[in-house]
Amino acid sequence: MKIAYYPGCTLKTDAKKFEESAIKVFKILDIELIELKKWYCCGTVYSLTKDNLMYRLAAIRNLIKAKEEGYDRLTTLCSVCYNTLKQANEMARNDKEAMNKINSFMDEEIDYDGSVEIIHPLEILKEDKIREKVKKPLNKKYASYYGCLLLRPKSIAIDEFENPRIMERIIEACGGKAINFPLKNECCGSYIVASDKQAVAERCYRIVSNARRNGADAIITSCPLCHFNLNEIQEEVKRNYTSFSGLPVLYFSEIMLEALEG
Repeated sequence: MKIAYYPGCTLKTDAKKFEESAIKVFKILDIELIELKKWYCCGTVYSLTKDNLMYRLAAIRNLIKAKEEGYDRLTTLCSVCYNTLKQANEMARNDKEAMNKINSFMDEEIDYDGSVEIIHPLEILKEDKIREKVKKPLNKKYASYYGCLLLRPKSIAIDEFENPRIMERIIEACGGKAINFPLKNECCGSYIVASDKQAVAERCYRIVSNARRNGADAIITSCPLCHFNLNEIQEEVKRNYTSFSGLPVLYFSEIMLEALEG
């Protein structure tokens, strides 16, 4: 199986280990991620202001590039990129007036109509295929952290948005135990970390402590921003709460690679 792949900026910088481990995992599972020959930043944040169409241009331009390279399906690992591309694509399919304006503005590109399907890698993985390839069962307990961007708004959610289980199924296919984690879809604080680190430290304390109380040995995620807020900010939490005991935060592809490579 081959599928077009949009990496986004963070996967080429701070989250290289996410991309490297995911490409290896997918190769073991006979899935080839084909990186687009040309791509741009996705725009990073999907504007909630409906008439602010300039924020949609970067995402739509990337979808046009996929179309021009002959693809009708596109995947991306980063939750931020997924959310931005998926919401822009939904707009392209459902808001003809907005797309008429965007297509008129981008006069050097072909018109876009929402015909590229955006799919997250977690939706591609099949548990039975994973079980066949496991060489070393994980034998650890993991908390699956989804955050906001894979689940909200409901129309673009990769799984049941109130109680997703897609990462839990992958953990169990790899021989690990998925713990009950009530805060798995709580917001980590997102970009607020740039202006108010203490607010994010409080969220990190609450989320990581809840995972530990429920028995997790580690937290897994698919979002580089969530990974930063829950992993790097643990040092800040320790300064605020001397009794705080942290947890490793890993990308889902890292634990999969551990199980599949043996």
